[in-house]
Amino acid sequence: MALQDLTPQLRTRLSRMERAVGWFVTLATAMLVFGFAYYVYTTAQRKGWFKTRAPFFTLVDRATGLRVGDPVMLMGFEVGQITRIEPMPPWEFYNVYVEFEIREPNYGYLWTVGSRARVTTADFLGKRVLEVTKGTEGCPIYIFNPMQEFTMEEADGLSDAQHWKLAEDVYLEDAELAMPVLTPLFQTNLTRLRALGRTRLRAFDSREERKFMTAIWHDREGRYEHYTRTNKPYWLRADESPAVTERLEKLVSQVELALPGFFALTNQIGGVLANTVSLTSNLNALAAEARPAATNLSQISSQLREPGGLGVWLLGTETQRQVGTTLESAHAAIAHADTNLTVLVENLARSLDNLAEITGSLNAQVQANTNILETISKAVVDANDLVEGLKRHWLLRSAFRGQSTNTPPALPDHSTPRGREQFPR
Repeated sequence: MALQDLTPQLRTRLSRMERAVGWFVTLATAMLVFGFAYYVYTTAQRKGWFKTRAPFFTLVDRATGLRVGDPVMLMGFEVGQITRIEPMPPWEFYNVYVEFEIREPNYGYLWTVGSRARVTTADFLGKRVLEVTKGTEGCPIYIFNPMQEFTMEEADGLSDAQHWKLAEDVYLEDAELAMPVLTPLFQTNLTRLRALGRTRLRAFDSREERKFMTAIWHDREGRYEHYTRTNKPYWLRADESPAVTERLEKLVSQVELALPGFFALTNQIGGVLANTVSLTSNLNALAAEARPAATNLSQISSQLREPGGLGVWLLGTETQRQVGTTLESAHAAIAHADTNLTVLVENLARSLDNLAEITGSLNAQVQANTNILETISKAVVDANDLVEGLKRHWLLRSAFRGQSTNTPPALPDHSTPRGREQFPR
């Protein structure tokens, strides 16, 4: 149906629908463009496309585990990426050239002393990672301040000379460092430089900082050189560790070398196990033979644990009974002796009491009659005379006769002549 055949109302409604569709397509296109632009912007921010990147390179023995686009790490953070990996010419000492970039502001950590490139193992599949270390001394590798070269007369005419710093190391004739880089150009330092015979010097203005690098440090010359895109990147010396696969190969070779000794050790272990089996069989036989002795020992120990078991085991039942009877008799005898000893002690005590009474009475009589001692003494003397008279009486002489012994022969009398003849001296 042609458009002119439609009614005015339908044509009006159709034109409104066409405008709405046009606005929808325009809005969708704008949103698509905005989303794509936002994606590009966030990707550029994440990958540092809008940031200044300082180039570096290092030389390693092998490129195992390294690829273009791999991240570069600094203190555990991702600060750049590898941009180029190429083999060196055959006559070069090093094997592989690795170039990488460090994003701002992380290149400020890299100085001429202490900063190195480390190639370390990342996993057990042979992957390796490139890591740079923080500098400790020296000077920054790249500077972003404008650098100029002056004559000594121009340096004297600089305004605010303290903001200008040396861009080179100044040495004496004997290669001794006289004035290091980054020294401010005070008047005293300028005078010292003039005394050292310098006619020109390089310096940079520390008050102004630009977006891109203006100079790069040259190790051999000991000074900063103007930086352009044609400059060779700065060389960071590498500390390289072998990949895990190479370590595994070395480990496998060592294991192969150790296998003969290991097999010999297993044979020795097999012999020891065989001897152990034989020993265990002998121990089983010995245990079977020792089982009756163990049974008897168990019975003996059970008997010994009973009250009086040791006496029964040593003396026997009959001997133990006899010993018990003897001990009972001895106990009864001891009890009887104890009773008799008690009675004897009581009788002795009575006797001592009687003796004490007698001696007490005698003492009282002696004290009462002082002449009793003379009477007793006279009685004793008279009794002695009586006994001596009885000894001499013929009827009682035999009763007091002493023990007869052999009378020794009389000694010769040497006083008489006869005695001297019979018994000469």
